Amino acid sequence: MKNYIQYPLSGGTASRQAHADLPPGTYEREMGKEGFFGPASFFYHRHPPTGWSHFEGPLRPHAYDLVKLGRGAGSPWDAPVVLSNAHTQLRYWQTSGNMPHLARNADGDQLLFVHQGAGDLYCDFGHLAYASGDYMVLPRGTMWRLACREPTALLMIEATNGCYQLPDKGLLGPHALFDAAMLDVPVMDEQFRAQQTEQEWRVHIKRLNAVSIATFPYNPLDATGWHGDLAVCRINVKDFRPVMSHRYHLPPSVHSTFVANRFIVCTFAPRPFETDPGAIKIPFFHNNDDYDEVIFYHAGDFFSRDNIHPGMLTYHPAGFTHGPHPKALQRMLVQSKAATDEYAVMLDARDALTIGEAATRVEWAGYVDSWQGAGK
Repeated sequence: MKNYIQYPLSGGTASRQAHADLPPGTYEREMGKEGFFGPASFFYHRHPPTGWSHFEGPLRPHAYDLVKLGRGAGSPWDAPVVLSNAHTQLRYWQTSGNMPHLARNADGDQLLFVHQGAGDLYCDFGHLAYASGDYMVLPRGTMWRLACREPTALLMIEATNGCYQLPDKGLLGPHALFDAAMLDVPVMDEQFRAQQTEQEWRVHIKRLNAVSIATFPYNPLDATGWHGDLAVCRINVKDFRPVMSHRYHLPPSVHSTFVANRFIVCTFAPRPFETDPGAIKIPFFHNNDDYDEVIFYHAGDFFSRDNIHPGMLTYHPAGFTHGPHPKALQRMLVQSKAATDEYAVMLDARDALTIGEAATRVEWAGYVDSWQGAGK
């Protein structure tokens, strides 16, 4: 157990309730420990905490248009690495047609998020159709390939030397956010059996970021059955039922979808805006001191950001104070519609991420300036 030094105090003119009833003319900023899980204090500023006129240095935030990376990687292990650290690796893979070989990740569990496209996944456990918005969790060591019915773009998130688990839902109960019964698994159907040919197949095995190739005189996806409590699973973002409070803007951590060693994956899905007059109705400013924050924008109208479109990814290093862009800030207490209309995938990493060379080629250099004019 952690024994933080805690002393709930208050000074000056402040709200007694976080994220609500702000003193007139002020902007709230949260500074806390362990992301949104530890002790925190809230400051009430006369100016937006992101109202800088210039920003210099390595702490600046980044935005990447991953769509511009282009198609062409025939293997998932050839897809460019966008961000990485010792515990996770993010790639963006655009592909089409049928994979001519199998892939196998010996470095950790693989999470595939389908940004665009549709097709079929074939793996040790059988056959599973996929579509836009699907998460597919592939346990470490799974052999798999895709047969794309439509050109497909995937965000690949590796749990390096680790595994994916479901978050502890605590007081919400085990069926909140999504019921585990919503997780689909592959089936050994006729479509799976039909691809069990005696033709030569190769398996591209990634271990320590090096690829080895095992060649078989037959398709090694030749299982006739299986049993156990480990399997590939799938769930779509449209099956996600976000928790919300009409009187309090909840932190991103309540949208946790998968947890791994030293990082979490969250899902932002459409939800009603807060209706209490005093509650803020946009993401609150926060220091982001303990986690690197990554958001991949999948679909919809991203209400807290400006000039961001589907297929883009933002990266806010730990220590960077951030919050809504100026246009969103104008709707802090009153929204023009009843609900959000966005789908996005967030990754919070406990350890600093390294930017891949491919990402720098598709960076929007002016992203840090998109907060200028806040509060005007």
